Amino acid sequence: MDFEILASELIRALRGRRSQTAFSRRLGYRSNVVYAWESGRAWPTAAGFFAAAERAGRSLKQALPAFYRTAPEASDVPVLSTPEGIAHFLDDLRGRNSVVELARAAKRSRFAVARWLKGQAEPRLPDFLRLVECASLRLLDFLACFVDPSTLRSVAANWRALENARRAAHDMPWSQAVLRVIELEAYRALPRHRPGFIADWLQISREEEARCVSLLLEAGQIKKTRGRLVPGATLTVDTRRDAGRSRQAKAWWAEVALDRLRAGAEGTFSYNLFSVSRSDLARIEELHRSFFRELRRIVAASEPSECIALANVHLFELGPALHPTVSR
Repeated sequence: MDFEILASELIRALRGRRSQTAFSRRLGYRSNVVYAWESGRAWPTAAGFFAAAERAGRSLKQALPAFYRTAPEASDVPVLSTPEGIAHFLDDLRGRNSVVELARAAKRSRFAVARWLKGQAEPRLPDFLRLVECASLRLLDFLACFVDPSTLRSVAANWRALENARRAAHDMPWSQAVLRVIELEAYRALPRHRPGFIADWLQISREEEARCVSLLLEAGQIKKTRGRLVPGATLTVDTRRDAGRSRQAKAWWAEVALDRLRAGAEGTFSYNLFSVSRSDLARIEELHRSFFRELRRIVAASEPSECIALANVHLFELGPALHPTVSR
């Protein structure tokens, strides 16, 4: 992903049908600064870009909550049009990831990254986009809060692939596990694709394997090369954009875990039932979110692929929060 080209495309999408000169004037500049931005001769800061987005009619307060796992209260939504809001957003996004780890992933100086996270300096728009991707692996979903990613030429194909992957995850959940099997060293060692290998590995029927492979081929997520199935680009598929279907997918995988638990499968199956203050419950919820962000980062960098695992995390309040009629 070329973050400078992407930044230029974002600015172009933001100005719409206006000329560069007219948009520059709308933003309060006397010079044609938009030309400099779109040509890559200069860049706005991240806060400057989002301030421009607000001037162009985008409502950041309404759009941004869609990016979060749990929508924050309106008062807690970062104000991205300010340096402080940018710093807060990036610091929250990195979770438990250290400055050194984030800087290494973003290929930027740890001193620069530390200053950006503290609000002591402002990242340029391309650097901000790079940090969002490295911290969350969900830059395309972030961009979708403000623009249609399919209109951004450099990432349009990635966005189509991501949307196809989301549909496959909803329509045939085992397809996502099939993708993981063909990444395994054991599958890649086969001289050619062997029907039933995937089914045996996942403990599913051969008919289910065939349906999943057919769907993935149709969606373009896999292809046949020299007699074997080969995955396309690695995608971090977040299914939360459709809340109803997301709940169905989560329930489906919870049932898979329940079936394996009842069958006596090896793994970590545990629970902890406790009473706690609401403030500490909020801390535990944030700890779970940080854990999942760190899990995704480890998975994205892990090599070689030797096994497949399912991580289910359930944390919810029992009692009045689920039953409003019960008096507190």
